[in-house]
Amino acid sequence: MKNFIKYLKPYTFFILVIVLLLFGQALLNLALPDYMSQIVNVGISQNGVENAVPEIITEDTLQNANYFLTKEESEIVSNNYKLLDEDNKNYEKTIKTFPNAKDFNTYALEDNSKSNIENLDFMKESLFLINAIETGGGEQNKDIFNALPLDIDPDNPFKSIDNMDEDERANFTGTLKEILSNFPESRLKQGAIVKLTSEYELLGADLDKMQTSFIWEKGIIMVLIALGTLIVAASVSFFAARVAANLGKDLRTKLFRQVSDFSLSEFKDFSTSSLITRSTNDIQQVQNLVSNLLRMVFYAPILGIGGLIKALSINISMAWVIGLGLLLVLGLVIVLFSIAVPRFKILQELVDRVNLVLRDSLVGMLVIRAFNNEKYEEEKFETANMKLTKLNLFVSRLMSTMQPTMMLVLNGITILVVWVGAKQIDAGYMQVGDMMAFIQYTTQIIMSFVMLSMVSIILPRATVSLNRVSEVIESDIKIKDPIDFKTLPEKINGEIEFKNVCFKYPDASECILEEINFKASSGETTAFIGSTGSGKSTLVNLIPRFYDVTEGEILLDGINIKELKLDDLRSRVSYVPQQGVLFTGTIENNIKYSNPKLSDKDMKKVAKISQSEEFISNLSGEYDYPISQGGTNVSGGQRQRLSIARALAAKSEVIIFDDSFSALDFKTDANLRKALKKEVNNTVIIVAQRISTIKDADKILVMNEGRIVGEGTHDYLLKNNKIYQEIAASQLSEEEIA
Repeated sequence: MKNFIKYLKPYTFFILVIVLLLFGQALLNLALPDYMSQIVNVGISQNGVENAVPEIITEDTLQNANYFLTKEESEIVSNNYKLLDEDNKNYEKTIKTFPNAKDFNTYALEDNSKSNIENLDFMKESLFLINAIETGGGEQNKDIFNALPLDIDPDNPFKSIDNMDEDERANFTGTLKEILSNFPESRLKQGAIVKLTSEYELLGADLDKMQTSFIWEKGIIMVLIALGTLIVAASVSFFAARVAANLGKDLRTKLFRQVSDFSLSEFKDFSTSSLITRSTNDIQQVQNLVSNLLRMVFYAPILGIGGLIKALSINISMAWVIGLGLLLVLGLVIVLFSIAVPRFKILQELVDRVNLVLRDSLVGMLVIRAFNNEKYEEEKFETANMKLTKLNLFVSRLMSTMQPTMMLVLNGITILVVWVGAKQIDAGYMQVGDMMAFIQYTTQIIMSFVMLSMVSIILPRATVSLNRVSEVIESDIKIKDPIDFKTLPEKINGEIEFKNVCFKYPDASECILEEINFKASSGETTAFIGSTGSGKSTLVNLIPRFYDVTEGEILLDGINIKELKLDDLRSRVSYVPQQGVLFTGTIENNIKYSNPKLSDKDMKKVAKISQSEEFISNLSGEYDYPISQGGTNVSGGQRQRLSIARALAAKSEVIIFDDSFSALDFKTDANLRKALKKEVNNTVIIVAQRISTIKDADKILVMNEGRIVGEGTHDYLLKNNKIYQEIAASQLSEEEIA
């Protein structure tokens, strides 16, 4: 997780924007069930009457309500309700809504503010009692009727209450209030609104219009909320995708730059197939995680906590249902997590293996066909492919059980909420709309947990992938620029000197090169020859610092190459490898690869020196001839000549030919050496297997088992060096030796 935070740090601003948008999205989603509940509870069940405090009330009903109010409450009511007449400021508006009000003595509420309505909330108890007494109460209200005096007139109960003296009425009111204190709030409100509905109907209110108007109002708000949610969700997806894509780009760039700085020893730590997998499949896994992480991980807790608060505000007694749902989901996630996580690392290693086998088969296709081993390679690939397929199938099947199991839990919890909620509704502790909202909030809570669970399943595999990518990016580069470096002058001689150089490969116990001492001067050709494995190529690889010497030092114009910046050093040294390497593009692109500013005239000159001009002129398009990947559409000798042309184009002071003439025929080899001697006045270092390639060199160094065992010209070595004599005897005729 520390790596995620480190790599996401540049995108802090966008992440904060996403978090704010997700907070807004969660609030919008949490608002929808509440409005749906209002439509059911108020719009449908209560005919659009929102609260139990009457906007307008008849004198008779107001008088009956006063029977159940304390003195303080009666004073508050009298201060807020005024007789409706033409002097009333809201008269016209009230009459328009309640046209029959002019036929009755009615009182209207003067202040409709929310705070004032909350102060008058106690009126619902009186209205509830009026409704219970007028309608006969039923089984649910038997406690109220048991509290009524035995001699009360059932046909006119309010007259009997009116006849009570002050003490009797106070005791009676206190008893009723004590009974009502045990009643659910929703039950009191519903009973009061039933009375208000009949009151409004008596005063001529169009209840159907009120109901429709309320439903339309809340419905339009719900549509706007849904549209807002869509816009916010799209914005979140846009920013999350942007962050994930840019993170992927950054990781690929860092990985590529790091690999570009690898020495040959680092390349041995990471196989080519593994580096390809890490830069493609692994980074894709990280991108997927970041996209889901930003869209879900921040959103799920906000939605879950908000849903929990909302659900408990509706009915706290059903909290155990939510807890049961979360417990089941958590148990499922733990089981899946414990089985899947250990297999994710194995999965990525198997992808590496498939890439390795495939790459080996493609690179070595000619050899495979030559030895008729297609069947063997197919079986090898099938083995690697089947292992990957089986593990992929296992993990996929395991993960595929998650969604249906989660839905089973969710549907089971929904059924449980309906079963428990139905009993609550029957007891008057909950309304239908509240139960519907509770179901939605419970769904949101569980879904938020499901979202976190999905990310928790993706997280282990992506973490493995990120660790694999970080392993490359944060690997220690053994060969790098010195902190205090020296700078070469613009013009140098290009003299190379080895002083007591020893070298051994990382983790090797013995040196492959020992006590190497020689000097390669400017304008001279210095050649190395020796048996296979004698260390010739390793030695020249030390000059451009593909490896660093273990002991001793290498000097360029008297300066230790370890004290030079790599760019400065390598700009002064051109290198032609044993295998000619070309890049996708044209012949011109490949020759100018080492020097993009090279003029066309100079390009043709180096092509002529490298003996490439003749075959280039026979190609369609000549220098614009397209080169396929790896240069497979030209011959090995042509690839080698173009590689030499590329090295000459760099105009470096030192040119190294690492057995670069082996793919050339004898005639081309001779012409090339002749042209080099005539046109190139640099320090030339040649590694060769053929004596014919180096016999004209100014200095020949004979190597054997990592040591220089002879030094001199061709004629001198032919007379005085036994190993050189053996090499000459195996390659030259007696006349040539003589």
